[in-house]
Amino acid sequence: MPPFVMPFGTSDWSAVLPLSVVALTPLLVLLLDLILPKAMRRGAAVTIAALGLIAGGLLALQGWGHPFAAFGGGFVNGGFTIVFEEVIVAGALISLLLATHLGRDDQSGGAIALLLWSASGAMLLAGAANLMTIFLGLELLSLALYCLCGLSSRPSAREASLKYLILSSTASGFMLYGMALLFGATGSVQLAALLAPPASTTLFTLGCGLFMIGFAFKLSLVPFHVWTPDVYEGAPLPVTAFMSIVTKAGALAVIARFAYAALPQPQAQAILIPLWILAALSMIAGNVAALAQTDMKRLLAYSGIAQLGYVVAALAGTTALGLRYAIFYLIAYMFMNLGAFAVVALLSREHEEGSRLSAFAGLGYRQPALAAAMTFFLMGLAGLPPTAGFIGKILILSSSVDAGYAWLAGVLIVGTAISAYVYFKIVRAMYARTTGADIQRAVKPASLLPWLGVGICAVAILVLGLYPVAPSDVLPLVK
Repeated sequence: MPPFVMPFGTSDWSAVLPLSVVALTPLLVLLLDLILPKAMRRGAAVTIAALGLIAGGLLALQGWGHPFAAFGGGFVNGGFTIVFEEVIVAGALISLLLATHLGRDDQSGGAIALLLWSASGAMLLAGAANLMTIFLGLELLSLALYCLCGLSSRPSAREASLKYLILSSTASGFMLYGMALLFGATGSVQLAALLAPPASTTLFTLGCGLFMIGFAFKLSLVPFHVWTPDVYEGAPLPVTAFMSIVTKAGALAVIARFAYAALPQPQAQAILIPLWILAALSMIAGNVAALAQTDMKRLLAYSGIAQLGYVVAALAGTTALGLRYAIFYLIAYMFMNLGAFAVVALLSREHEEGSRLSAFAGLGYRQPALAAAMTFFLMGLAGLPPTAGFIGKILILSSSVDAGYAWLAGVLIVGTAISAYVYFKIVRAMYARTTGADIQRAVKPASLLPWLGVGICAVAILVLGLYPVAPSDVLPLVK
């Protein structure tokens, strides 16, 4: 009888070790949740989860400069994958600092475990190089979020969870149908197979279109954005913050790998034109819709639609510089957006009172440091110096014009001008003196951990604004 031989080697398992650590940490979180007193459960869960994420991030960095196609090309490690894994880890870590608002004390362990499993799904998407791995990562990312969105005691949370489940499943259906057509056109589930001449050009084109619709939903690009404000408003604050970055980073990694490494370049630009149009629509529609919002979570949802439009616009022309600038702006957006959510968390107790725009009235006089931090984050989102948002938009403008998409650069300028009114509305509320109106008392937050998030985000935005560094080894591989 021949000896048993493992189908995959050490190098294969090493490639997925970072996401495996993140995926296994929840088991320890759940174990401690069973044996610790109720008063210690949330703190222990946050601590163990943070350590697991940090370990995953450090392990991922060890693979830098050593690209490897693991599991027969199902998962490709390299600079591109590692950068997105680090973004996902950082986004999940900062979201954990807001986890004092995530469920009841008896739900905290399970909720944080689901958050980590969702992050591991996004990390799998970062390196996915075949259609099966993409679907596995997407479902691992999404299934946990369906539960997390309904954890709040508000009725709108149940509505948000159900709406996200139904619409996300519909988008997954489009994506799966597209995958089936791509398999029919190429005879393989590998993304590398898309580079060969397809058996049917019609099947190939339709498959690409349906595949991109599924991920346009995850990126909240117009017109596949309608779920975003309702789900963001209904979901608990830490989940909303997590979704605004981690979900987008995982989906953007797949879209970038598909556009840069999987599509044959002679046909790529024609196939991707609808994606650039969706980016342009998102930049305008997101900012215009944000003008009328009085809830910060809805406002940041519409703002996120526009911001992801900027990121996708950087990919137009599929140039190497465009990808570097898209990643730089995604990182800047992560800190700007999560910083704003951390401020909302510090103004909230059990019922997320800080998400209402009225909670910011007179904040500049009640809590000057918090108002100054929020102003800085909003300056970044609006693209004003000396923030990373300003540098990021300049870089995207440059790459769009150089790639021959000056019209996208023009739309970005218009969208940025509209967004200035959106963010100035909040700044005005914080610093305007209204005669005859009582200034609200300062809210004592349930935890001071969000202050750590505010500090990290503010420093990162300033440093990236003064010293913009974009990683160079980020071209995606499919084999």
